[in-house]
Formats: sequence, C-alpha cells, structure tokens
Amino acid sequence: MQPSELNAMSFETYPAQARALAVGHLPLLQSLPLALLPLLLREVIAYDWRFPAERAEIDEQINYLQGLAASQRAELMRGFAAIKLPAELTQVDWVNQPQNFSEQLTAYLWSTHQIDGFRKAASEYGNAVSAATPVKPPETARLGIAVIGKGVQTTDYPIFRKLKAHGTLFTQVDPAGGLATLIDAVNTRAQAHPGAYRHWYIDGGEAMAGAAAGVTQLSYAGIAPTRRALIGRMQTWIDSGKMGPELLRTKLAALGPADLGMKADGERAVMGRFEISLLTEGSGTQIFATTFAQWAAREAWRRAQPETLLVRFGPRQRQRSMNETLLGTDTHEEPDFEGSLIDADMGAYYTWIDQQRLAGAQQGAFVAWFEGHEQAVAIGPGLPAGSTSEKPATLRQVMEWVS
Repeated sequence: MQPSELNAMSFETYPAQARALAVGHLPLLQSLPLALLPLLLREVIAYDWRFPAERAEIDEQINYLQGLAASQRAELMRGFAAIKLPAELTQVDWVNQPQNFSEQLTAYLWSTHQIDGFRKAASEYGNAVSAATPVKPPETARLGIAVIGKGVQTTDYPIFRKLKAHGTLFTQVDPAGGLATLIDAVNTRAQAHPGAYRHWYIDGGEAMAGAAAGVTQLSYAGIAPTRRALIGRMQTWIDSGKMGPELLRTKLAALGPADLGMKADGERAVMGRFEISLLTEGSGTQIFATTFAQWAAREAWRRAQPETLLVRFGPRQRQRSMNETLLGTDTHEEPDFEGSLIDADMGAYYTWIDQQRLAGAQQGAFVAWFEGHEQAVAIGPGLPAGSTSEKPATLRQVMEWVS
C-alpha cells in the first residue's frame, strides 16, 4: 500500500487518541513519502502511552507539517521522495507494524547504498522541525539527585572524581536523616509545581517510604514480577534454537503488558509501557539493579523531561554467567557492594550528563550523595566548579546552597 491509499479505516486498530490524531490529519499523512511516513506512525501509534512531553513533540511536528504550503512540504520531503523502495516494502503492514517496516527499511537502505541519502534527508528534516518548534524551558529550574553506595561501609574508591570537576565537593556532610531530606526536597517541589510526571523518584532496590502522591515512583524491586516473566520468555525463545539476536530483538519489541502478566490500562497504561521499554530496550536492565537505575533515569530525563528526578542506586548482584542468571540455577544472589559503588558513581555522572541535554540545563542543579557517608557533590549556578569544601554541613544545607 502507498500513503495515498490511506483512509480512516486504516487506523481502526490504533488506540483511541492515536487513531483520532491520524484520522484528523489524514490528508497530510497521504501526502508524505513512504520512506518517512511509517517512521512518523511509529510515534503516533504509541501516542496514548507517551508522556505529556512526548505527546507535545508529536503534536508540534504534525502541526508544523500541516502548516506548510504544499510546495514547501514537497521541498522538505524531496530527499525522502528520492529514496527508491522495492515492491516488497510496500506490501509490509507499515500502518500497524511501523517498527517492523523500520527495521526492514534500514537493512534495505544499507544493502542498496542509499543510507547516506536517507541520513541527509532525515538530518535536514530534523533541523527544519527543530527550528520551527523551539524547545521550551521548564517552568522551574530542574533538579537532579543521585544517591550511591548503599550498603558500602568503607572504600578506597575515589568518589565523584568526574562530577566534582563541574561543582563543589563537600567532605564533611552530616549523613543523619539524609534520605528523608532528599525525599522532602522532591515532595516540596512536587507540591509547589504539581503535574503528571514532572517529579520522579527511581530506586534500584526497595523504594523508600515518604514520597508524596504527586511524585512518580519506580523501583527495581517493584517490577520484579515483570522482570521474572520477561527473563522466562527470553529463556524459552533461546532454548528453541530458532532465535538469533535480531529476531530476539524483534520479539522483545513486540511484547505488551498482557504478555508479561501486567495490568497496564487506564492510569497504568503510560507507566506500564514505560517499564516494559526499560526492560526490553535496555541492556542488562533485567538483571543488574545499577544498570536498571541508570537506564531508567536516562529514559525518564529523555522522555518525560521532568523538573525533579531522584535516583537511588542499590547494590547489584555479583556477576554470574548468563546461563546461571537466565536459568536461575543459583538462587542465592550475593550483592557486590564495591562493584555496585563503582557502577553507581559512573551512573550518577551519566545521569547528570543526561540532565544537561534538556532545555534550561544551565539554570539546573544536581546533587550526588554517598549514602550514609560524609561525601556529597553539588553542581549549580552559584557553586564554583572544581572546588572542595571541608566546612561541616547538613545535606539540607547543601540542597539550599545548590538551589
């Protein structure tokens, strides 16, 4: 099928809001080249399960295309229209399975040496959309918080050696009540600036008590049933002997909440789908708590674009062979506290980097704390980079200085 053959019934299997969006812009979709349209529909088909920030980006992109004169749109689409596609790709159900089409398109472009032309067209298209839809800064300056080192008593590892180059390292922080202080800071911001998915708390272990109702919570322990169900399916597919890496990836991408025993409808639809994406798209998120925490923080920053994010890294299990992990032959999970600390320290640094990619990064702040210890680093407009403070302080004071 070609885009010009689309009609309202083409989108009857789409979720309600996605269907309304597609049907409401049907003439526009009919005018787009096949090399681009399924990639746009890949975003549209999941519209109902996207975060508000993601929906806004989809709306802005479609509204931008809709507002162009026919000649302007044709010029913008010229690079995509020049891509020569075989009849086999037109027969793929690219309306209902745009991800499958995308994978086949990529392979075809590489095999026919058209990938450079496609990349050029995509770059020009992305630049045009970005220029026409400038990113809006957050209503309040963003705050990122990372807590690392749970369970570590002593260590010789140089904590925060990467982060301290960008802020102030505090070496005499009173650790008493530290976790409660950080949760209170998140709650205060959530109450002052309420809104769905604007304030997050992610935990790589068991979630701490005390987070307010307006804070989106996600924990490694909390999604344990989903992780176990996913690992079980992966093991079944691998044992079949018919599943290579590419097919396994395709199967993972097609999994829905019902496949993993989840109830992800109504208010749970957005978070349920988000949790599945963390486990099926991340490498090691199903097995290692530190990897899960870092990837979840990254995806929350990228997709939900919150104004507050607290991520607490828990200890991961000591590394075992993949067969032991998937088969569950060793049911005793021995935590690797020192290795987890190293992972989490780097994870905190990556979390700060991911925060810097968002609008308003220069006005934002970031705090990382070695849980139960006296070391913390704070990065913000009012704190000198690359400095060290040996002045006794509470974590509450550090939070005040960075804000």
